[in-house]
Amino acid sequence: MPIPRPSRHPLAHAARLSFALLTASASAADPAGVPPKASMSWLDNGTLRLGIDLNRGGSIVFLSRNGGPNLINSHDFGRQVQMSFYSGPVPFTANGQQPAKHWEHLGWNPVQTGDDFHNTSTILAHENSGRSLHVKSRPLQWPLNNIPGECTFESWLALDGCTVTARARLVNARADHQQYPGRHQELPAVYSNAPWHRVVTYSGDQPFTGAPVTAAPSPHRPAPWAYWLGTEGWSALLNPDNSGLGLVTPGRIDFIGGFSGTPGPPDPLSASTGYVASLSTEILDHNISFEYQYELVAGSLDEIRARAARHQQKNPPSWSFSDTRQGWHLRNASDQGWPVNGLLDIRPTGPNPQLISPFSFFNATAAPLLIIEAAFSSSTENASISWQRHGQSAPNPDDHLSFPIKGDGSWQRYTIRLHEAPTWSGPIVRLLISPGLSPNSSDHLRIKSVRLTPSTETPAPPR
Repeated sequence: MPIPRPSRHPLAHAARLSFALLTASASAADPAGVPPKASMSWLDNGTLRLGIDLNRGGSIVFLSRNGGPNLINSHDFGRQVQMSFYSGPVPFTANGQQPAKHWEHLGWNPVQTGDDFHNTSTILAHENSGRSLHVKSRPLQWPLNNIPGECTFESWLALDGCTVTARARLVNARADHQQYPGRHQELPAVYSNAPWHRVVTYSGDQPFTGAPVTAAPSPHRPAPWAYWLGTEGWSALLNPDNSGLGLVTPGRIDFIGGFSGTPGPPDPLSASTGYVASLSTEILDHNISFEYQYELVAGSLDEIRARAARHQQKNPPSWSFSDTRQGWHLRNASDQGWPVNGLLDIRPTGPNPQLISPFSFFNATAAPLLIIEAAFSSSTENASISWQRHGQSAPNPDDHLSFPIKGDGSWQRYTIRLHEAPTWSGPIVRLLISPGLSPNSSDHLRIKSVRLTPSTETPAPPR
């Protein structure tokens, strides 16, 4: 579970909307707030001006609204708005290099902009159509000196009113084929300048009702960052006037963030910075292709919440493991690795193995049934499902339900009547499946899907 330190990750106008393109080295023609020695590629739709720096791995170093100040901090190569990933081993070493003691906990950590030794990542491809940007880079391992990651990063950026829409991709090609446990990923890391020092979210149990927002929780010292669930799928770095930079994360509600330093002017080289990242615990296989999406809103709190409301989930979660893990990760277990072809094949690596869902938000009354399509190969007769309620850090001892299984390896469709459990009530944020597999055995579980359904009637199986 990485906790970044403050010193790294702490125009053409016509009658209708048009876009402008400029790719150039930083010069007097660039607006104030562009970091030094930049090679900028720009998008501008008349509302937003977005700039990535090709001398900083294609990370976002500039974002402003209607000619206003730059929102993005670039104090060092761990700031900006950028991709950053984590895996094992911990600590990570390469070419005889050892990480500094204060970076050992990061493990394998390729970073889009560069490393802690002021080396920058390599651009492999860049296209700017004037309406969208694409950039591909080879990142560097943050804790080590000029060690390229055995992977590539790509991002696709476009503008929609006051919103940046983004898609990002990691492609691994690691020589180390070991499957390491899932770790928190920053999807992405976002650093703001010092005026936007208020970290704001909605973390209550009545999302999308206009209920009052709240400040992020107090940080976990000595780091200035805290963790929270933003149940509307957004968090923001705002000034006292309730405007600034919002991170909208469709399908993800887990966040980390805070403010380090002292509120002040919008100096992109200042050490003072706001930070927010969307988190997801992901297994990053040696050969994985992993994608995610996010949006950046430069505007008012109302505009940020309105954008997030576009992505409101109307139905309870449903996960099908057709080609990805769908954000699920494993505890004391491993699976077949990448690629995922229609199922996960899970084997125990320790006691009480578990499958753990991504964080989401739904009410128990909207999901009375859970349907699991799976094949158990085990001598056990029962498996169990647990649930974590909103406001809790883990399931209560009574928040679980056992169900009988067939351990002969045959495919079955298990219907678990959650609504019959006395404690299945209120807002739920996560599920945990305990398949009852025994370590040091041939036990395993193949699983195709996990579906919550709003009906108490068992639905027909999918064709």
